[in-house]
Amino acid sequence: MTAVVAVRAEPEDLPNTDHSFAFRGVALIAAISAIVLTVTAGRYELFGDELYFLSAGRRLDYTYADQGVVVALFAHIADVLAPGSVTAVRFPAVVMGVGAIVMSALIAYELRGSRRVQLLAAGTYGTSYLLVTQCALSTFSFDATLTAVITGLFIRWVRTRQDWLIVVAGLVAALDMQVKWMIPLVWACLGLAVIVCGPREIFRRPALWVATGILALSLVPILYWQSQHNWPQLAMGTIIGAEQDATGYGPPGFFPQWLGFAGFLGTVLIAVGFWAVIKQESLRPYRFIAVALLLMTAFVVITHGRPYYPTGFFPAMFAIGAVGLWQYPRKRWMNLVMIPIVVLTVVTFIGTLTLLPLPPSWRSQTQNAIDLGIRSAFWGTTNWSRMVSAVDAGYETLTPEEKTHSAIITQGYWQGGAVEEFGGKYDLPATYSPSRGFGFFGPPPDSATTVIYVGLDTAEPNLRSHFDEVERMGQLDDPMGIPGIDRMVAVWKCKGPKQPWSIMWDSMTTLYFDLGQWHDPRANTRPTH
Repeated sequence: MTAVVAVRAEPEDLPNTDHSFAFRGVALIAAISAIVLTVTAGRYELFGDELYFLSAGRRLDYTYADQGVVVALFAHIADVLAPGSVTAVRFPAVVMGVGAIVMSALIAYELRGSRRVQLLAAGTYGTSYLLVTQCALSTFSFDATLTAVITGLFIRWVRTRQDWLIVVAGLVAALDMQVKWMIPLVWACLGLAVIVCGPREIFRRPALWVATGILALSLVPILYWQSQHNWPQLAMGTIIGAEQDATGYGPPGFFPQWLGFAGFLGTVLIAVGFWAVIKQESLRPYRFIAVALLLMTAFVVITHGRPYYPTGFFPAMFAIGAVGLWQYPRKRWMNLVMIPIVVLTVVTFIGTLTLLPLPPSWRSQTQNAIDLGIRSAFWGTTNWSRMVSAVDAGYETLTPEEKTHSAIITQGYWQGGAVEEFGGKYDLPATYSPSRGFGFFGPPPDSATTVIYVGLDTAEPNLRSHFDEVERMGQLDDPMGIPGIDRMVAVWKCKGPKQPWSIMWDSMTTLYFDLGQWHDPRANTRPTH
């Protein structure tokens, strides 16, 4: 009887030569996705956060209250090259989304996946709702792809033990730190996952500590800015948690949305990926990816964070799942089951791009924050111009003397971005807002003695505590409108600030963003400048 000896494969210094990279197929998927996403990018009006990024880009700084400079920089570039173009604003996000498609295929290639496996991984990301969400300009747009690059570099290191890959991962993490401040959590989850299931050898590599040092150094300017502004980011966790609970995306509503980002096929591949890293010998060295995803998801659930935070691990999990599925000795019925899953995934993706946003006549009245979240997904945030027109109507009631010493103040940072973006056709004064990051752009000058204020129609008592004279000039309250835009909104003329703006601004600024649909006293946090 011949003895069979299992020999552990040594790390390789050579490229993966078992299968070639499916360059043509992946390039075709990437090209089609880029064209389709670019063509459909303008179907929604700009979202509130996109308007804020445009405003931040007009005030470029090395960092901001709740994110880094990268997204604001790209928004500014789009604003300069193609002012007013929704497609231009979202094009960088489209590029990042296409990059995540390519990363899914590259990771499958690193895992010894065949061309079909690579295409399956790329196609899964390319037809997921995650990609659609990623293609609105946001910190998530960049963070998801950069996290995928980091996981891909670590996966390649496991196979090749080339330490320069770890250093590059540190550089990518440092770049991601200038986008969104979640990457230290990603880095920590990867580290804990390696402690749990290996390969622990990485902790003996100086390259890991060099990479961690690079990431740590990238935090220094951000931490300095935060320390000079009373650490606003520390308060944002409570606020986001309150908003997630109000909108129904906190536990237990977290997981349906989390899986919804993956789509039908993506959910299957993630489930297969968890099974494969345990059962399939060739994929066991990559268990740390699955464990890191679990750790980060658990942290986000416990802290009531947003469901998309852990999805930067999805490209790697799609790739692991695709390889595991292909290696499994499937029965015929299993192959047949995959057909409707694939069809449903593709049909859902196409429907999302072609049918949304739904016709305005299908809208119903929003009653709570959950309704507002649904409205944003199916109809977007619309009627900004109507709100800005109401602001202009209020401004035109001012006398020439009042206009000389006037300013626009908006209650919410979305509204501030909208007035700046769509107010160009009006002769409006400078816009300010005490809301979130917009509040850190600074107060009006002390010479501004008359203010046109737009906000929720419940804001008047607070305004009277800050001004000698408060007069309502108009109201927007379309029952089918959007709270904070053209529903429950009023415009006031406020005269005689009771304190200089340089002093009063601290009592007005708040990180809590009120759209009139939720309130949590935990979230009524006020930063001190």
